[in-house]
Amino acid sequence: MLHVLTVSYTGSEEEAAPFVRDHVGYLERHHADGLFLVSGQTVPSSQGGAIVAYGVDRETIERISAEDPFVVNGVATHSITTIEPGRVHPALAELLAATEASRD
Repeated sequence: MLHVLTVSYTGSEEEAAPFVRDHVGYLERHHADGLFLVSGQTVPSSQGGAIVAYGVDRETIERISAEDPFVVNGVATHSITTIEPGRVHPALAELLAATEASRD
């Protein structure tokens, strides 16, 4: 399963600022384990950010989403859209297959 997590600030960017270091650590940890494929700020950044995750079920991504320091500290929420990939660009298909193989 592929998941798109939309990260929305509940207040201002300034209110989230004290938690950025821990949030970045959260992102780095999940990029390193292969779960997060892409993450970044929205444009404009004052809206929040987005994460593309792959390889876990909905229940697991909901649990992981709830562990984001931004969410834990009440400065952001995550909206999760789950996608069952149908048609996939060949380059992305290779990445998804490699990610899946690394988990086996």
